[in-house]
Amino acid sequence: MTGPGTNTYLVGAGRCVVIDPGPADARHVDRIMAETGGCIDAVLVTHTHLDHSPAAQLIAAQTGAALLGRRPPDGGRQDISFAPTRTLQDNDTVDIGNLRLRALHTPGHASNHLCYVLAGTGLIFTGDHLMQGSTVVIAPPDGDMGDYLRSLQRLQREPVSRIAPGHGVTIEDAQGEIVRIIQHRLRREAKVVSRLAESGHSGIDALVVRVYDDVDPRLHPVAKSSLLAHLLKLEADGRVRRAAEQWQLTGS
Repeated sequence: MTGPGTNTYLVGAGRCVVIDPGPADARHVDRIMAETGGCIDAVLVTHTHLDHSPAAQLIAAQTGAALLGRRPPDGGRQDISFAPTRTLQDNDTVDIGNLRLRALHTPGHASNHLCYVLAGTGLIFTGDHLMQGSTVVIAPPDGDMGDYLRSLQRLQREPVSRIAPGHGVTIEDAQGEIVRIIQHRLRREAKVVSRLAESGHSGIDALVVRVYDDVDPRLHPVAKSSLLAHLLKLEADGRVRRAAEQWQLTGS
């Protein structure tokens, strides 16, 4: 699992909901049951990557809790066991006593990704849309860099001030972090363009070394996914083209 592991959040008093129960780890599920006394009305997932949602079925089997989220998309590394009893759409709400969570559809890291805003508090549960201590991998074909940036920009219009991420500790300046990540992604995009301008054309294996020269080379195999996402966004924007697995700027 990423970094220190996947965060599971319990929201409510008396009756509660669970956000991102994590992998199907029996000890972790037992801890959730002990903390809540089994009084769980629903399990909400941000997305169906294998470190976030598989335990949902175990909790539902023990408590009868509803499963809320969006179905897994086609492709690898998805929790195909997750079948929501309620599919959440953008701006749908979930009530827990006098608390209300609002779902925001935030595709980018995953096409079925949701964030949850706790109404009246400024707190947003971001899953892997934003995490503390690292940038998230955008892995095509399900991951999409254009969607990711648009989803970040959407959060700038939301009343959120604190981030409860899927990995790492709470981020106290939500809007500052959103700006930082948008700027980071755009700087990386500009570096892709600059390196292609220098080389004329390049395959992705050679390009990742030059675009991610500030990253530990051991991470380059993972960085290739995000690099491909940048290239596909630039292709959709009409700024780069590819032929025979070589990428170059349009007009060059």
